[in-house]
Amino acid sequence: MTQDEALQIFEQTGALLKGHFVLRSGLHSREFFQCALALQQMPIVERLGEGLAASLKSLGATTVLAPAMGGLVIGQEVARQLGLRFIFVEKEEGKLVLRRGFKIQQDERILVVEDVVTKGGRVAETLEIVRQHGGDVKGIGVLVDRSNGSVEFGVPFCPLIRMKVETFQPDELPDDLKDVEAVKPGSK
Repeated sequence: MTQDEALQIFEQTGALLKGHFVLRSGLHSREFFQCALALQQMPIVERLGEGLAASLKSLGATTVLAPAMGGLVIGQEVARQLGLRFIFVEKEEGKLVLRRGFKIQQDERILVVEDVVTKGGRVAETLEIVRQHGGDVKGIGVLVDRSNGSVEFGVPFCPLIRMKVETFQPDELPDDLKDVEAVKPGSK
């Protein structure tokens, strides 16, 4: 799947929003990827999962790990298409943790799959969990990299879409956003 094809899916499903948004990182933006809108139709999940799986297949993983909520649907689909085990981390008292009896074995080859990366905080937190449990991160797959190339995880990083999206500190908003009420449509 090309970037243009993936971007077209986001536009057709209304998952690429325009306006004034507060991102999970606290930054403000004119654009927001509401991946849940694109991922509500299983044929679209399958197509996007196929695109990500193709870029991750050669990394030789045995397990896909996704941070909840954003990575759950696409992570499970990537695991299904690659025939791998799927597990997830979720918030507990504000931090991501491995729960529900999931285990990571020593040297287990893990792919981390997430929906959107801006500053990479949730992915970094997920990588740390893998390493604390002795796992071996083989790569990261994301639907949308909106970091403008600013994130580096030290393993192969495979986004379907790389967007150059302007982000702003809350006290440095451009004039066109100052008078527009900001909304926070993403996960908390």
